[in-house]
Amino acid sequence: MAEAAKKATGGNRQARTGTVTSVSGNRTVRVVIENLVKQAQYGKYIRRRTKLAVHDPKGAASLGDVVEVVPCRRVSKTKSWQLVRVIRPAEAVEVEPQRSDQ
Repeated sequence: MAEAAKKATGGNRQARTGTVTSVSGNRTVRVVIENLVKQAQYGKYIRRRTKLAVHDPKGAASLGDVVEVVPCRRVSKTKSWQLVRVIRPAEAVEVEPQRSDQ
C-alpha cells in the first residue's frame, strides 16, 4: 500500500491536501491549504492558509472539491504544483426557489 501511494504522489514528494476555491482556464485551479501554527510567545494556535496555483491536466477538479496536490516542475510563472487526485467531490448545494410574497 505504501508503495502504491508513493508511486501515485511521485516518490518522496510531500503531498498536501486542500480545497479548490476557483477554476480558471482549462487546466488551472486555485487550491487553499489551511494550517494550524502554534504562536511562539503565547502558544495560541493560529490558522494560516496558503494559496497555490495547481496544474490540473485532466480538468478533474471543480469548485469546492478537496484535492491532493504534489510539487512538480514549473509549468508556468505561478504554477509549480500538480493535481494528483480528487479526494472528496464538492457537496451539491441546493438553491431554494425564491418566494414572491404578495
